[in-house]
Amino acid sequence: MKQGIHPEYGPVVFRDRSAGFAFLTRSTLAGRTAAGPGRPAATIEWEDGNTYPVVDVDISSASHPFWTGNSRVVDTAGRVERFRQRYGRGGTSAKGRA
Repeated sequence: MKQGIHPEYGPVVFRDRSAGFAFLTRSTLAGRTAAGPGRPAATIEWEDGNTYPVVDVDISSASHPFWTGNSRVVDTAGRVERFRQRYGRGGTSAKGRA
């Protein structure tokens, strides 16, 4: 492995505020690099008593509709029929129109 070309890799807390869910993992966001986004400005004290940088995310597995079971089933056949009723596509071709 080449030395000096890889970003720092360290512990970071990812937090989903809408679901009240957070988890501690390792990420390159922990490092201070000129090329990357750098260390997050916010920190949080974790359950082990240590302070870690925190990244707030909009959606996580705790709030995503697919993982929470709140996803909707899309009825594509019904949408097609509504489109045809609304815009009058009953099977006439463009050739028959003046």
